[in-house]
Amino acid sequence: MTLLSAAKLRREYIRGGKSFVAVDNVSFAMEYGESVSIIGRSGSGKTTFISMLAGLIAPSDGEIVFDGQNIFALDDATASRLRNEIIGYIPQGASLLPALTALDNVRLPLYLADGKYPDDGEARALELLGLMGVAHLRDVYSSDMSGGEMRRVAIARALIAAPKILIADEPTSDLDEESAAGVMRLLTTVHRQGTALLLVTHDVELAAIASRVFTMASGRLSPTLRENLVTGLHS
Repeated sequence: MTLLSAAKLRREYIRGGKSFVAVDNVSFAMEYGESVSIIGRSGSGKTTFISMLAGLIAPSDGEIVFDGQNIFALDDATASRLRNEIIGYIPQGASLLPALTALDNVRLPLYLADGKYPDDGEARALELLGLMGVAHLRDVYSSDMSGGEMRRVAIARALIAAPKILIADEPTSDLDEESAAGVMRLLTTVHRQGTALLLVTHDVELAAIASRVFTMASGRLSPTLRENLVTGLHS
């Protein structure tokens, strides 16, 4: 059963008075509980593509249907609620709010849930911090966390509303080898528990945990065989 369907997506920008196409006529679909990874060189359009899928930026052309609803055909309030309930998003780099503790960063999406959740989510947030191995950081601010710790808290935040899909943009970038391996194990665990997983990554080992792999080049998406992962990343 299809969770996500994107048809003929195109995203065009104007730079210096000239048109630049970041994503060029891409169609894509994922099933419930599936795992997919996208590799490609910097500037190939990966982040723009998943930002559209996550509902963060609108396509110039095409449509995106999540859980049976065309996300960009909805009014802002309904679209925001849909994104909050269905999509867990982990942006590239540091994404925690520095004025909030780890616990409050994780609970943040619940405050945007329009009354769907009956409590403040503290128990659920602490459960997720424990699953991520950072429960001891509940009252700690991001300025006192390592890169790996911040990424683990960001994963917990993305999962607080029990999304149907977790979208992660370079979740192991800028991490040391041990921290990257830990994040990779956590993402594998999340997927095994039933959450669909969409990864954008330069990490070939991380890309290989997905059941399907794609390469993005010049704004276009193409299937990639596992044995061609390294070639696809550096071509």
